[in-house]
Amino acid sequence: MITTRRKVNLGDRNVFFTSLGCSKNLVDSQVMLGHLGLEGFKIVTQAEQAEVIIVNTCSFIEASKVESIDTLLELAEYKQEQKGKCQALVMSGCLSQRYHQDLEKELPEVDLLIGTGEYHKIVPLLKALEEGKLEKKSFVEIPRYIHTEFDPRLNTSPAHMAWLKVSEGCNRNCTFCIIPSLRGRLRSRSVQSLIKEAGNLVEQGVKELNLISQDLSDYGVDLDEKQNLFELLNGLEKITDLGWVRLFYHYPEDLSDEVIDFMAQSKKVCHYLDMPVQHFSTQVLRRMNRKTTTEQMMQKINRLKEKVPNIVLRTSIIVGFPGETEQDFEMLKKGIQEVKFDHLGVFKYSDEEGTPASRLKDKIEQEVIDQRFDEIYQLQKAIAREKNQAYLGKTIPVLVEGFHAETDLLLQGRHQGQAPDIDGQVIINDGLAQAGEMVQVCITDVLDYDLVGKIVAKA
Repeated sequence: MITTRRKVNLGDRNVFFTSLGCSKNLVDSQVMLGHLGLEGFKIVTQAEQAEVIIVNTCSFIEASKVESIDTLLELAEYKQEQKGKCQALVMSGCLSQRYHQDLEKELPEVDLLIGTGEYHKIVPLLKALEEGKLEKKSFVEIPRYIHTEFDPRLNTSPAHMAWLKVSEGCNRNCTFCIIPSLRGRLRSRSVQSLIKEAGNLVEQGVKELNLISQDLSDYGVDLDEKQNLFELLNGLEKITDLGWVRLFYHYPEDLSDEVIDFMAQSKKVCHYLDMPVQHFSTQVLRRMNRKTTTEQMMQKINRLKEKVPNIVLRTSIIVGFPGETEQDFEMLKKGIQEVKFDHLGVFKYSDEEGTPASRLKDKIEQEVIDQRFDEIYQLQKAIAREKNQAYLGKTIPVLVEGFHAETDLLLQGRHQGQAPDIDGQVIINDGLAQAGEMVQVCITDVLDYDLVGKIVAKA
């Protein structure tokens, strides 16, 4: 164990913060920023101005690990006098949780490593570092913490939207996934806590709430029977001035009729569901440790589409899982063609250190994985364009997000079937509106993933 007793001068207590990875990690970052702000730390947008630099890391797949390390090494240069004034380089999040012992040795530039269950301790740890009272660099335990409505939180997302993390951790133990090791067992927040935080966010101007977790299907199973998704949605429905509620990462086989019926009649819950299917071969699902079959998933998906005919579905698919035969791959393509997902993310399987799948035999050659990836990508591209064609000539509600990223001559926004950051957008080429406004847009053109239209009225 590396020990540290050196004192550091945090000067004006300026903090530069970088959050990598998923929206769940972003919420952790926002809670850290809230705690820092309460204690007089000032958030700056230029790394060279900061005495404290914090990187909240991701390590879900190899590419995210590389990005995290590269970002840390780049920001470590601001510890040099000629470039910046950083006195404390802090690494938090999943990479710290997973590799803190190795990182202590390999990244001497890092002054403090914080795990996924200790991020709320950022202020006392920085103070202890400043006073020379830390006897170790790493603060990583079995993750048990989850923030509540009483924790300060600085919403760094656009003012009109926010992520609402309903639970932390996962009990599912899919063979390809490292998340339970990084985030711990499932820990749900109470319905009351979430309704309170949602109300606070709406009072700050938020109109759109996106419900996130590692597994929305299991929300509340660790609490009493009144703590469940239906009760949460029922409470959110009653919040005045809340416009949209969107659901992420709900496994199809666990979708209850109660929740489906609520979605069908709700005025706030978007007709949108992110459901991780991952495959349409029962044999592959079994090797993934998914407690379902192709038939069970299709039954729930068809029931959902029957009760909510205009439902927008997003999913994630893995190609090249160990043992995936040509027949399995054909079943996957057939399932995608039958469901016709509006949005689909396809991932190439790769061995992830520490997962059961990495020990499975019958690995698929990389050339085959690449070819299967390309097939699914092209298949979904055609489906997405076909689905978008259905919007042509229709007038739909759109939440305006501001000027287009490439030009101030256009606006951009999203309809309720487009989630922030991951789905397409509505490009507005006629009409004026402010970010956060809801407007009616007539769709005049269709691209592969985006829609184009003009404002015809305020919503």
